[in-house]
Amino acid sequence: MTKKQKKQIFRIVLITGTIISLFFVPWILVKAWLTPLPDTVQGVVNEAPRLGFDGIIVYVHQKGHKPQFYAAGWKNTEKKIPADPHALFKIASIGKLYDAVAITQLVYNNKLSLDSTLAHYFPNLAGHIQYANQITLRMLVQHHSGIPNITDTPNFWTNPPKTPQEALSRILDKPADFKPGTKYEYSNTNYLLISMLIQKVTGESSFRYIKKNILKPLGLKHTYGSIHQINMNDLMSGYYVGVDHDIKSVDYGSMVASAEDVGEFVMALNDGRLLNAKEQAIYSSLYKYNHTGLIPGYQSIAKYFKSMNTVVVQFTNTTNFSGYNWNLSEIIYHRIIKVLRKKVD
Repeated sequence: MTKKQKKQIFRIVLITGTIISLFFVPWILVKAWLTPLPDTVQGVVNEAPRLGFDGIIVYVHQKGHKPQFYAAGWKNTEKKIPADPHALFKIASIGKLYDAVAITQLVYNNKLSLDSTLAHYFPNLAGHIQYANQITLRMLVQHHSGIPNITDTPNFWTNPPKTPQEALSRILDKPADFKPGTKYEYSNTNYLLISMLIQKVTGESSFRYIKKNILKPLGLKHTYGSIHQINMNDLMSGYYVGVDHDIKSVDYGSMVASAEDVGEFVMALNDGRLLNAKEQAIYSSLYKYNHTGLIPGYQSIAKYFKSMNTVVVQFTNTTNFSGYNWNLSEIIYHRIIKVLRKKVD
């Protein structure tokens, strides 16, 4: 068999495999990918309601250019209030970026050590969290601790804990998922403990520290520690497929922010304005620079693209943990990036 014939056979197998695979991919995802790409970001944003999202907010800021705001659908579906690009939103795990920056600052200022253990900082947990004397602060930040995830405990989303202590109690005395440092497994418990550690070391709540040392220096005035610190009318409503009402008043412990505030924070984290050179070196060895977030009613993506010197934040307010809403939100986001890259090119 000649080399040319082998290439032809390979192409045929590849094409056949691709066609067959389409039968196993949900059609709504295929349709979202294959729909002709609009010429504008707003054109892509307008697709979101047709894909089942109640509302969407997008913030785009290319360094040196005026920030751009986009929205489609509803801020509140029942009252037919249009989506507002300046509305507040529950940013969920995007908040981990702020915590990682706080840890970086405290390590730089010799208030914390990345190599000290959980048992060192919280001796009372030594008998209740397996391997507490081996789990380091670095392992907590990087999700290498093996501590079970609080959000995987029974009824967490339907009956959320009222306090951090109640949340932590749900995983105490449970076996570790793995020995510390041997695997990576995302666990929200890690950042619950980090938040508690920041409070213990600084003598103030983790958000108060974040506000004073991160938000204020950047001039960010629309970021909050929880829904209890805001006017709820400013918060975009949240919806879960199968639940026939707005669930924005349910408190899962999430930070709340505008898309612009999140975008400017992520931009500053990436372009070097937020941390000094030594802090930046610590952070780079510790955690990532972009993040996503997902809780009932709220899913978010915040990323900086160095090649375009651009930050793009996307909020969508309809979720379904057993459906395809997350996949669809990622497709919308990737299509927005495609539009932006075409403009840059």
